[in-house]
Amino acid sequence: MNSLIPDWPAPTTVGAAITTRHGGCSQPPFNDNNLALHVGDTVADVQANRQLLASRLGLTEQPLWLQQVHGTEISYVPNANGTPVADASYSDKSGAACVVMTADCLPVLMCNQQGTRVAAAHAGWRGLCNGILRQSVEMFSPEDQLMAYLGPAIGPQAFEVGPEVLQAFIGRAQNKQHVQAIKAAFVPGLPGKYFADLYALARAELAGSGVTAIYGGDYCTFNDVQRFYSYRREADTGRFASLIWLKNID
Repeated sequence: MNSLIPDWPAPTTVGAAITTRHGGCSQPPFNDNNLALHVGDTVADVQANRQLLASRLGLTEQPLWLQQVHGTEISYVPNANGTPVADASYSDKSGAACVVMTADCLPVLMCNQQGTRVAAAHAGWRGLCNGILRQSVEMFSPEDQLMAYLGPAIGPQAFEVGPEVLQAFIGRAQNKQHVQAIKAAFVPGLPGKYFADLYALARAELAGSGVTAIYGGDYCTFNDVQRFYSYRREADTGRFASLIWLKNID
């Protein structure tokens, strides 16, 4: 299977897809559908994989590929040039898709229920903690009712972190209820370690921003060797992509 279609009630004007590691031409250790240029793969193979992706999805333009830096910058797709340094993008026009690349970090796709605006965010724990999802929500109109899809990320049984990660999230909590949700997302592991649930942390962030229609969140990139790349499992590896776009707006 070359790509997964998110299972969520998005409007008919919204297209979305998540690639797997199958269906491309990259050689080991990137075999075989790596979409990232920054991991050491052959540039020609990555470009071929990207072209094939656009063709398979019926996209008339190449997606807006980002230079992701675990930050909180957001790029507006219709005005973007080149490869913006950003960790999210949004659009209110049909054409180029919003896309983020991951290999354990959490990809989050968003749209409004009117089907007129979409966004994609790369939510590693640093970006998630520092507000990438909150800021992505702010790209929509205040009256919009939003829905979000949590794409494949490292699961809560595999993502071991130190206490500084827990403290960083608590330090950026929006209210007491958010603090409690954050604490519930960290389960003690080995002495001085926790297992963190990125999905639960994202749900808490989104809920704090008024988004309650949240779907997905049931994969583990670390344990699903056949379908997904995982940086924590194997540092020399590729990246898969999560895309969302507007099919047509009259």
